[in-house]
Amino acid sequence: MSLRWLEAVLPLGIIAGFLCVMGNAQYFIHKAAHGRPKHIGNDMWDVAMERRDKKMMEMLASPSSSSS
Repeated sequence: MSLRWLEAVLPLGIIAGFLCVMGNAQYFIHKAAHGRPKHIGNDMWDVAMERRDKKMMEMLASPSSSSS
C-alpha cells in the first residue's frame, strides 16, 4: 500500500495552521491598535480620500456660525 503521501500531510497541516494563526494575530493586533481592520491595497489615492472624508466629517460635525 502506497500511503507515503500521508507523511507529508502532518507537516503541511502544521505549517498551514501556524500561517492561519499568525495571519489572525496580525489582524487582531492591527485592529486593536487602529480600531479598524487594515485596508488592503491602500495607495496614495486612498490615503488622500480618507483625509478628505475626515475633513468633511469634521466640517459637518462642527457648528457653523453662518447658518444662523
